[in-house]
Amino acid sequence: MAIREGSLEAPTRHPIDWKKIDFYNEASLQNEMERIFDICHGCRRCVNLCTAFPRLFDLIDEGTTGELDGVDKNRFREVVDRCFLCDMCFMTKCPYVPPHEWNVDFPHLMLRAKAVQFKTEGAGFRDKLLSNTDQVGKLATTPGIAQSVNALNRAPVARKILDSTLNIHAERKLPEYTTSKFRSNAKTIDHYPVKNGEHTPGKVAIYATCYINYNEPGIGHDLLKILEYNEIPTTLAAKEACCGMPKLELGDLETVETLKNENITQLLKLAQEGYAILSAIPSCTLMYKQELPLLFPDDEAVQAVAAAMFDPFEYFMLRNQDGLLKTDFKMPLGKVSYHIPCHQRVQNIGRKTRDVLQLIPGTEISIVERCSGHDGTWGVKSEHFDDSMKIGRPVFRQMAASRPDYISSDCPIAARHIEQGMGADNTAKKIHPISLLRMAYEGLSDDSQQLDLSNKSANEKTG
Repeated sequence: MAIREGSLEAPTRHPIDWKKIDFYNEASLQNEMERIFDICHGCRRCVNLCTAFPRLFDLIDEGTTGELDGVDKNRFREVVDRCFLCDMCFMTKCPYVPPHEWNVDFPHLMLRAKAVQFKTEGAGFRDKLLSNTDQVGKLATTPGIAQSVNALNRAPVARKILDSTLNIHAERKLPEYTTSKFRSNAKTIDHYPVKNGEHTPGKVAIYATCYINYNEPGIGHDLLKILEYNEIPTTLAAKEACCGMPKLELGDLETVETLKNENITQLLKLAQEGYAILSAIPSCTLMYKQELPLLFPDDEAVQAVAAAMFDPFEYFMLRNQDGLLKTDFKMPLGKVSYHIPCHQRVQNIGRKTRDVLQLIPGTEISIVERCSGHDGTWGVKSEHFDDSMKIGRPVFRQMAASRPDYISSDCPIAARHIEQGMGADNTAKKIHPISLLRMAYEGLSDDSQQLDLSNKSANEKTG
């Protein structure tokens, strides 16, 4: 039978059989890595996406034979450690993804390798710390502690110590913590009548996420203000824990399941009550839309929550299609240089943030659709910092090219990374797209106290 060179069919992802014994069989994993790595070696289309593929190809080219059989198999780990599961190779480059008979899913292979590594070796203190976002957030937002944590994270001497002891890079700008957590201060409004549309439920539940709750609660408050402006009744999930994405990237799938069990019960109630569930962090949205359904394909509750989960701008654009989104904007935004994060692209919803912001008169959107190179905790680590900045350089240049008034990304971590990479010459203000939309609705300037009060860190509030 002839082998097709590539495929014109839409990519298909298979469920991850992580509970089968063979999933953790190291010999079986080794064989599959050799199979897929050899296909990648013969193709090399993904060489410019990240550092995982260049490392693989360097190992082959510098090996004894110039082929995969000349590579010390113990060095495959160097490839695995450089993959941060952005899924861009699967979504945008690889011609051999399912349903092609070669069945190449490089990110799922890397996830399996990380899971086997975690199962056999566990994780070090740093990686456990960085992946425990909920627990760290609860501690770091304690009044008194938050101010100290933020001050230490800005102190060069403290950062050098952190670098030498925990391998958290001294130059990486870290998010600050707030003492005014989003969930404790969120003002939901439920008195508006529910107006369901053809494409959208007429009421919204907010899944806050660790980042919005502990680091930038203002994004969550601005989201609530936008929903209130559009007279959409809102509520919060009664309880929530971390979505599990940091643990997924670590390969700790059992903890992913534990967190899934904590969250799905609460979110299922909201889905069954007819709420659209919105999450303002693309990675968290992706976790419920795609990752958990692939890990737990037979869990009907997981599938129901996935169907109810929306990216905020996906929801807003669908409301616009339903004729239910207000467009009486009071202020233009000028030039906005907008970065589409990988974990939003993988959701296959299109450029919905761009589409909504383009509805605002006097607004010019320049799009950068390329990986910024940070990816959650990956770009924080000392061994990956230089690579993260290297991957991000084309993004930094493109974001600055239009001389924008604002730089923005749906992923606030990517936005901070981009701002850092653009350097001191950058004059554009970094503002989240949700906050930009609120500004346009209410006619607020970017230095408005209404925006500042919801976004200030613990240190700023205490002077």
